[in-house]
Amino acid sequence: METRSVAAPGAAPAAYSAAGARRLHRIRDARLAGERTAEVPRAEIDASWDRVLRSGVDPEQSPESRLLETDEIEHRRRSSALGEIMPLLRDGLATIADAAQQIMVVTDGEGRVLWRQGHSAVMRLAKDICLEEGAAWEEGVTGTNAIGTALATRSPIQVHSAEHFVRALHNWTCAAAPVRDPRDGRLMGIVDITGPASTFHPTTMALVGSVAALAESELRNRHLMAVERLRSVAAPILCRLGGRAMAVDTHGWSAAVSGMAPVDRLPLPKSLRPGRVWLASLGMCEVEPLPGGWLVRVADGPSEGPPRRVVLDLSRERGLAVHVAGPVGTWTRPLSPRHAELLYALSLHREGRTAAELAQDVFGDPTRTVTVRAEISRIRRHLAEVLAHRPYRFGEGVEVEVIHPAVPADLLPRSTAPVVVGARGSAGAP
Repeated sequence: METRSVAAPGAAPAAYSAAGARRLHRIRDARLAGERTAEVPRAEIDASWDRVLRSGVDPEQSPESRLLETDEIEHRRRSSALGEIMPLLRDGLATIADAAQQIMVVTDGEGRVLWRQGHSAVMRLAKDICLEEGAAWEEGVTGTNAIGTALATRSPIQVHSAEHFVRALHNWTCAAAPVRDPRDGRLMGIVDITGPASTFHPTTMALVGSVAALAESELRNRHLMAVERLRSVAAPILCRLGGRAMAVDTHGWSAAVSGMAPVDRLPLPKSLRPGRVWLASLGMCEVEPLPGGWLVRVADGPSEGPPRRVVLDLSRERGLAVHVAGPVGTWTRPLSPRHAELLYALSLHREGRTAAELAQDVFGDPTRTVTVRAEISRIRRHLAEVLAHRPYRFGEGVEVEVIHPAVPADLLPRSTAPVVVGARGSAGAP
């Protein structure tokens, strides 16, 4: 039997007439009944319906999923580079979505909703279809939809009305595009515009695709700037070294090279720690953390150099800093009072602290774990592998020294953190 598509391949759903929309409803109903029809939906939708049918999604069941806990949502937001460009996405999409009676939705690479923003009335309606923070929107949970289908195909797509597999979504329209990490090509998440079907506009897909491309461009520029900062730190170190060595960022992109042919990127193991490690392209290497990356030296003999050492300088309120020393030299990072409090607490508890324990140490409230995790995440961006987690602690083999003010009462004088207040009141503070 000859088949024909309701719309030409790649055509936007806006091309559907009212009659075409009714035909699409009939095509969907026939597909669910296992009947063959002369007409089929667009190729992308047809393939998605096949995947969803195999996954066993109930087409008559309203979308629902177990929402992530608030702490888990915050952790995923902090762990995603998309959080760094949310201002750009809000400027590029959220304000337009609000004016068009739609909402902007941003998910992670698993299809979990991390951010929503837009028209307040549509935000409320979206809760009825479980389009809220922490919800899962991959095809295997919610059927054919722009977020889930863009995840499955890694391509931009618009899904309108009855193209949705689940009937409860037939009054909605959505357009989504994937955002990839320019450093490694990994899918970071999906940017989506969603609203009532009556708010559909044929330019929405082009807008979403353009903003996703702009987001990737911004991430690429930020990466180049980060590599340049790493180069400024690593270049003086490499000048002092003999033999083959290079500085790479955490994804292996080269910032500086000495004694060897330059390469664009060095393949790194998923879990890299300081010390001796075998790298397929270089052989046995000595790896040392740098701010924003790693120093990699090809090992020609036994491991040399003193262990890593951290000096937490709390001697002056306006000069809070952490100094990290290794075999190749020392680098320094200024500290905010909050980060100084957290590192001080960890210096007193070398066995490690949970997020709740640190919240008690710093805020006197063990429930403030979200704030603690966010601050520790920021600290770890700059201290590389000096800090470990689960529980939070200074890494094994790291020597830690705290420089206190001459008078114990002058320790972080503006701090109200219980761990600091307790130390001030003890003349024998370490």
